[in-house]
Order: sequence, then C-alpha cells, then structure tokens
Amino acid sequence: MDRGARRELNPVKRHVQCASAAGLHRIAYREWGRADNPQVLVCVHGLGRCARDFDNLAHALSDRYRVVCPDVAGRGDSDWLADPMLYDIPLYVSDMVTLIARLDVEQVHWVGTSMGGLIGMALAAQKGTPVAKLVLNEAGPVVANASLERIATYFGKAPPLPSFQAAEQLVRAVSAPFGPHTDEEWRFLTEVVVRKNADGSYRLHYDPRIAEALRQQITGKDLESWPTWDAVRCPTLVIRGAQSDLLSKDTALQMTQRGPKAKLVELPGIGHAPTLMHADQIRIVREFLLF
Repeated sequence: MDRGARRELNPVKRHVQCASAAGLHRIAYREWGRADNPQVLVCVHGLGRCARDFDNLAHALSDRYRVVCPDVAGRGDSDWLADPMLYDIPLYVSDMVTLIARLDVEQVHWVGTSMGGLIGMALAAQKGTPVAKLVLNEAGPVVANASLERIATYFGKAPPLPSFQAAEQLVRAVSAPFGPHTDEEWRFLTEVVVRKNADGSYRLHYDPRIAEALRQQITGKDLESWPTWDAVRCPTLVIRGAQSDLLSKDTALQMTQRGPKAKLVELPGIGHAPTLMHADQIRIVREFLLF
C-alpha cells in the first residue's frame, strides 16, 4: 500500500488559526485523501456533533476527493470561544473562509448537516463564493421554532455522566430522530462526542455556553432566511428526513422552486437528521456530487 492509499484510510489531523472580535482561536480538522487532489469536499457537522460524524462518508469519497471535516468552534478538538455570543453563523462562515484559504483551492464542494448546512448555505450565497456544489442535509431557509425549543430542552444541560453506558443512553435518547442504527453505530456516535473526566465519569465534549447563543434565537417564531436561499446559484441537493421537525416538507418543496431550485430527496423513517453513515445515504451524496 503506497503513502497515498494509507492516507485515504487514515486521515491527517490538522488545525488552522482563525480570528474573531474576541481574539484568536484554533479550528481542528481531519483531512482524508490525497493532499494534491484539487477536488476538495468540505463536510460540516450539526450543532452538538463533530467532524468524526463524517468518517464513513469521508472514507467512501476519499477516492475522488480531498475530504476536509472541521470541528466547528466550541466542538470536538477546536477551541472554545471567549465570548459565547459569537457562536453564530457569521463567525462560522468566517472560520470556514479561513479554512478554505488554508487549503489553497479556488472551489470546494460542500456537505453540511443541520448547522453545517446553514453555514454552507450562507457561504454559497456570497458573491464570489468558493462553493461550487452544495448538499444540505436537513437544513434550509426556515428553521422551525418547535425544533429549536426541543433542542433547547437538553442542549448544554447534560450533567457529568457516571459511565460510558450512561453517555450512550443519553445520546441514543436525544438522537433518536437520526433513525435506526446498530449497537456498534450508536457506540461510535457516542464515542466521538464524549470525553472521560478525571473521576471516570463522562461529559459531552462541546462548550455548554453554545446554548446561550441558541436561546437567543428562540423567539416563538420560525427563523427565516429566504433572501439567503434565493442568492444561492450553485447546484444544490436537499436531503430531508421524512419525519423532520426542523425542515418542513413545505419548505423543502419551496426550495425546489426558487433560488438554486434544489433537487430533493426524502428519507423515510428518519427525522432530524440523517447521519450519512449508511451506504444508501452515502450513495445519494456521491451520485449528486460526482455525476
């Protein structure tokens, strides 16, 4: 096995320094595939998740792409921000612009789950955007207030968990809308978002102050950003869990009629959000991006 093949199987861990009004912070990212491949795919996770969520997808697509999976600020191995009110889309977009500059490419393809999709949509709407193809996994220009209220009931509130089993039980409960997964897959989905404390207990590994910024967005009304959607021009795929409480069917259908007039795929038996871990979901993404 040559060096390039080994790298496809074993991602390289890197970081890039970014700036905000509160100072500097480092963003961690995992890079799969050949470093000299000009075809770059950026995969960005949801609110309380991390870069490791895309391990299966990145491995599957690293034969055609240099796949880059960042931990958004406050999550995973990235720094926590000094000011929790900066945990918002404008700062995340700025960080991703810095990351893409580090990659030294003119264009990227983008896969974003939930929050990662909102970041991608905001970046794709910019004049001169580097986003040439966009996959929005359970994300769109309307975020249902009911979904934000549901997420706020648990996000940032988890106490130390006495064991890994307790951590997995919590992840299974709050992530039940992800749909059916095997016991091994649930263990993985837990392992990547928890850390062990000195006393042997576990914690969810994100800055709990992110919840402060989230609560500011709960106003009793859905969050709408149709002008941003209408400014997107690149080919776009929308993946919707058929049981989603965040991206309504009506919004998804409107997304096929205006802006980039997206292609829509709905996945039965899944809510918010598909994990893109399974072969059938990976195939949907691969076929849109490459064909």
